[in-house]
Amino acid sequence: MTNIPLGFCLEPISVPVDKILPSRRTPTGVTTSRKYLQIRTSIQEIGLIEPLSVGPADAKTDQLILLDGHIRLIALQELGYIEVPCLVATDDESYTYNSRNNRLSTIQEHHMIRRAIERGVTPERLAKALSVDPRTIERKAALLEGICPEAAELLKDHQFPTDLSRVLRKMKPTRQLECVELMISANTITINYAEALLVATPSSMLVEGKKPKKLSGLTAEQIAKMEREMSNLQERYKMVEQTYGQDVLNLVLAKGYLAKLLENPAIKRFLQQRQPEFLAEFDAIVQTVSLDQ
Repeated sequence: MTNIPLGFCLEPISVPVDKILPSRRTPTGVTTSRKYLQIRTSIQEIGLIEPLSVGPADAKTDQLILLDGHIRLIALQELGYIEVPCLVATDDESYTYNSRNNRLSTIQEHHMIRRAIERGVTPERLAKALSVDPRTIERKAALLEGICPEAAELLKDHQFPTDLSRVLRKMKPTRQLECVELMISANTITINYAEALLVATPSSMLVEGKKPKKLSGLTAEQIAKMEREMSNLQERYKMVEQTYGQDVLNLVLAKGYLAKLLENPAIKRFLQQRQPEFLAEFDAIVQTVSLDQ
C-alpha cells in the first residue's frame, strides 16, 4: 500500500505572534461581531483549544503565512499573547484541513455540554466561555429530557432549535416519533412546524391531555381540518415508506425492460406510427437517472 503523506505536522510548535503573516485582509467590523466576541471570551477563559495553521517559514523573512485562524489570531493579539501554538503545513496548497468542516449537530452539542458539567464545569463558566446567557446552557443541557429515545435517535445528526424539545415534550412518545419523522421527511425541523403539528395533535396524544393554545388566525374548524389532514398525511407517509423499496426495484426493472424494447427498430417504428404519445413517455422513463425526475 502506498503511504499518503500528511498535509500537516502532527505536533504543534510555538510561534511568536509577530512572525505570523495573515494571508487575507480582515473584514471591517469583525472585532465587534458575535463570533469574534465568543472566540475571544473562550480563549480568555480556557485558552486556545485549536492551534492556528500556518505554512512553512520563509527562508528570507522567517515569517509564516497564516492559512487558517485569522479571527483567533486577532483575539490572541488583543489578549496580549506573545507566542501561540501552530500546526505547520507540509504541502504548499490553498486547501487546508479546516476548509471543509461539519457543524456539530444539536444533540452532539448537548452531549458535550453535559460531559463538561459532569466533570465539574459550571453552566455559568460555560456560558461565559461561549459568550451566551447561562439559561441557554441550561436549556441545551436539558435538551433530551422528556424526549423518547427513538425520536432522539432520528434527530442525532440534525441541527434544530433548542426550543424544539420544549414542543415535543408536550406530546406522548408515539406522537413525538411521528412528528420528528414528518419534519425530517419535509426537511423542515423548525419551531413553527413543530407548533403546527402540536396544534394538530389529538388530545389523547398529549402528555397533559389538553389541547395547546390556538395558533393566531386559526379557527376551531381550521384546526379540526388540520388534524384530519395530518392524520391522512401520516397514513400516506407510512404506506409510501413500506412500499418504497419495492417501488424503486419495479421502476429499475421497468426502465431496463423499456430500454431493451426500444432498441428494436421494428417496435420503435410501430410506436412512432401508431402510439407516438406512448413512445414519448417510454423515452422519458429510459432517460430518467433519478427518482426526482
